[in-house]
Amino acid sequence: MLEPLGVDDATFAVYHALLSHPDSTPEQIAALVKRPMAEVLETMGQLRKLDLLVPTWADPEAEHAVHPRVGLTVLAERRRGELNRMLGELKQAESSADVIAEQYNELLTARSSGDVEVLKGRANASRRIEELGLKAKESFWGMIPAHIDDTIHPIEYSPDMPLLERGLKMRTIYLQSMTVSKPGLDYAATLHRLGGEVRATPTLPMRLLILDQEIAIMAMDPENPTAGAVIHRSPGVMAVALALFDAYWARASEMFSPEDRDNNSPLTPHEAEVLRLLAGGAKDEQVARLLGISLRTARRITANLSERLDATSRFELGVAAAKRGWV
Repeated sequence: MLEPLGVDDATFAVYHALLSHPDSTPEQIAALVKRPMAEVLETMGQLRKLDLLVPTWADPEAEHAVHPRVGLTVLAERRRGELNRMLGELKQAESSADVIAEQYNELLTARSSGDVEVLKGRANASRRIEELGLKAKESFWGMIPAHIDDTIHPIEYSPDMPLLERGLKMRTIYLQSMTVSKPGLDYAATLHRLGGEVRATPTLPMRLLILDQEIAIMAMDPENPTAGAVIHRSPGVMAVALALFDAYWARASEMFSPEDRDNNSPLTPHEAEVLRLLAGGAKDEQVARLLGISLRTARRITANLSERLDATSRFELGVAAAKRGWV
């Protein structure tokens, strides 16, 4: 109970015995708390360090336990000061981390000009893409020309999972050749079941990722996947990238039926909390404020839940969620 103040159960037992029996000798205190004499003497030393056992005014050779209201209050204030100092150091560390992150981004970017970032090397490109994925708010689309084989990572370790858990709209186009690989097919099936849209086509011209329809990431050299990536934000390039993706999406074939989606899969923490707040009568603005997310994100989560449960109103959403035991 008092561990945050540096007083564990054994220390408190000796302190309480000293308060209750102020004239007792260390031997008597050891008998009261049923602890070895050496341990009690060590604990009394700790109480002195905490200023809970101090010399008496009348007899400097004698000691007494300080009243809890005084001693523990002083300890609490001292601990609060330490925590405030640590919080200050943490804020400084966070500021330094932001500076380091920006400096690192500059290192990743071999050269930049306006709306273009050029990232040299696969590792640099992967780190930057991962960072941008964490900042995505609405959607993450991808054309993936790679052949997925038996070396594919399990779905739980995939970078796609955090995106789906955050409720982003995912659209992925794979090569049809991936269907000959059971791990690849299973991976795509899991993405689809968890809410991602998956299609396949015989050929793809290049690897392309589109985030929130505002950022396009392309391979620096389509023939050399280790060369790096180029990130575009200019409206002109984005228009071309979106048109390219839309064209291949339209001609690609659906790999799975919409009915295969798992509408009873577990809710993400955000989805569960949004449902709980909506069931309590909260508006979108209140949900966003209470969860520390943007109003757009709160509305997107609600819309995704409504689509998932085939609900056309907040009332229908609540009824459908209640039937599944989600609220």
